[in-house]
Amino acid sequence: MRICIVVDDYLPLSKKVAGKMMHELAVEFLSRGHKVTVITPDSGLKKKFEISKLDGVTVCRFHSGEIKNVSMLKRAINETLLGYWAWKFCKSYLNENPHDLIVYYSPTIFWGTLIRKLKKMWGIPSYLVLRDFYPQMFFDEGLISEHSPIGYYFKFFEWLSYRAADTIGIESPKNLEWFSKNKSVNKPLEVLYNWAVDKPASLEAAQYREDLGLQNKVVYFYGGNIGPQQDMMNIIRLASAMRDEEKAHFVLVGEGFALQMVRDAIEKENLKNMTLLPPVSQDEYINMLSAFDVGLFSLNRNHTTHNIPGKLLGYMAQEKPILGSINHGNDLQSILEQSEAGLITTNGDDEAFLNNALKLMHNFDLRKTMGCNSKSLLKNLFSVQRAVDTILLK
Repeated sequence: MRICIVVDDYLPLSKKVAGKMMHELAVEFLSRGHKVTVITPDSGLKKKFEISKLDGVTVCRFHSGEIKNVSMLKRAINETLLGYWAWKFCKSYLNENPHDLIVYYSPTIFWGTLIRKLKKMWGIPSYLVLRDFYPQMFFDEGLISEHSPIGYYFKFFEWLSYRAADTIGIESPKNLEWFSKNKSVNKPLEVLYNWAVDKPASLEAAQYREDLGLQNKVVYFYGGNIGPQQDMMNIIRLASAMRDEEKAHFVLVGEGFALQMVRDAIEKENLKNMTLLPPVSQDEYINMLSAFDVGLFSLNRNHTTHNIPGKLLGYMAQEKPILGSINHGNDLQSILEQSEAGLITTNGDDEAFLNNALKLMHNFDLRKTMGCNSKSLLKNLFSVQRAVDTILLK
């Protein structure tokens, strides 16, 4: 089978979980005898279109405007144009190289027009890997009014994206339930959990502790987007509450809209127990994560949907216990607690969040046991093999 993957972020340039996940998916398709082409934008590309190979995957990059770490207006404009530029610059190649299945990833919500054109040209089905629900997250965070012109604009393109799909894979049972109740989409829906490959870190990973002067610390590691979706002040409050715990230290790696707010808060609170680092490559991220003790995450309490952050996959792969704070009702709590892979509280219960952090700090055996359980959870529920089985077994 010839499979075309469409995603707005891809390796080796990507520092995002989506790029890593979709490459792992492509490589697993290849291992099963399929041929894979990836269509992806590259704002730094000097040409209009370029074809390369990565681990056997054919990667077609097309020139686009910037869509990462820019203003919301610029991002909205450039993402709106993604399908247009992809069709304009890749049409000739795609016309000469038909495929049998399209797998496209959202966010972004702006692939709908491109996917419909490809389906018409090739006469094939498409599968939407639907992760965070946009623009719903913008509405929940109060960034955009649902009934404003821009709100209707985003909802229109969201509708086009759903309309282009023959099957939609949603990342958790609670999200599937929410989607079924709130979206009038007459398409087959199923749970498609996030996935990751169990990739070991290099032997040089321990160097990060020495470089940062953290040899005798219990380090809580956060890696990924630093934005309103994560409610980073939740983590700031936790670090502030633990400022007198000599063993505790927080390492944050990433970038996003809330980066300056976090910098300002660290300085204002004089948080000597927190280190903020810029984003790194996927390989360096794995090595860095493996050197530390606890995988940390936070979700905005106002979210009405129940996404599973991609960063958790890395935590599981590197056998880390998970410390999290979530929005009310998120099924992550039952998934992680039933597997005894982490300690989870509802965002807003700062005391419980602190008590869980202290439990993990003081109890090495608990960290070790939960780390092992975390790795088992990855293999049992969040494997790339399971993801491919779900997509292909129709």
